[in-house]
Amino acid sequence: MSLRGRLTIETLPETQRSLGAAEAGGQIDMAAVEALDTAGAWALLQAQKRAEATGHALEIVNLSESHRHLLETVAAAMPEPERRRRTIPGRPDDGLANLGQEVAQGLRGSLTSVGFFGEVVAHLGALVLHPTRLKLTPLVHHMQEAGWNAVPIVSLMGFLIGIVLAFQGSTQLKPFGAEVYVVDLVAISILRELGILLTAIIVAGRSASAFTAAIGSMKMREEIDAMRVLGLDPIDRLVLPRLIALVLLLPALGFIASLAGLLGGGLMAWIDLGITPGMFRTQLLANTDVTHAIIGLVKAPFFAVIIAVIGCHQGMQVSGNAESLGSHTSRSVVQAIFLVIVVDAFFSIFFAVWGL
Repeated sequence: MSLRGRLTIETLPETQRSLGAAEAGGQIDMAAVEALDTAGAWALLQAQKRAEATGHALEIVNLSESHRHLLETVAAAMPEPERRRRTIPGRPDDGLANLGQEVAQGLRGSLTSVGFFGEVVAHLGALVLHPTRLKLTPLVHHMQEAGWNAVPIVSLMGFLIGIVLAFQGSTQLKPFGAEVYVVDLVAISILRELGILLTAIIVAGRSASAFTAAIGSMKMREEIDAMRVLGLDPIDRLVLPRLIALVLLLPALGFIASLAGLLGGGLMAWIDLGITPGMFRTQLLANTDVTHAIIGLVKAPFFAVIIAVIGCHQGMQVSGNAESLGSHTSRSVVQAIFLVIVVDAFFSIFFAVWGL
């Protein structure tokens, strides 16, 4: 095949039609070509690739020095075709690579969370030095949203847990004639562990998701960027009020849940075992030390920090679409509940080692 005239972008459709007959292989004579640009060079290289794909060789001959140099330059700049790995039927593709990516992503997420926590601590230190930076209006608002509005569900949860503990304890202790120790079982379990732990789990599912959704929505609408442009720090305006509100209110919620749990346990002990409220109170005061209640409430501020930091951090990580918002909202709840349980386990080991 002999080409002549101009092989440029203006004549690209005609050039491609002429090269369609060259896919069967052979030679392309370029001696009569007057002009060649990158579009014409691309068309020649594409014709060569199509010929090679059919098992034929297509050679370009009689190139001038400038045309040869242009053809080599375009060939070097063309992207390599993507090669797909051959998959083995019945075996997951790239399972090890996916595992590595998940581990790497988890490590990066942990590092960013630690960095965000350090930034929050630095802003808390600045707030201690300059208390006027804290705005009371958002603080009171979040205390109501995360604290007061959670009282009904927390009370109901504590009441039902007390009923379940008393019922199951009475079932196990009746054969031994030790029904009276149901009071100790309910009191120590709720005051020391279950009251504050289940409260923290409920608050994690309720408030961590709310924090992520609220801050993530602001991130999607670029309101956080606008705050930075106006010289307002998002940590001071969005994170610290939520953190301080939870630190102040979670101990109170845990205390309310514990009281409701004792009320539910006392009611079930009265119905199922005949332990009157007076007997329940006497046994409670005689055998249950106030240390158990203090140990339970000591954990509350730590749980509050975990829930608030994770919820706000996940909200800050949201990108500009609804799918990202939903993903980070779910992730904040899972991470907050997981870390609350892990920290509670560490506290249990710590108090057991010190004999508390």
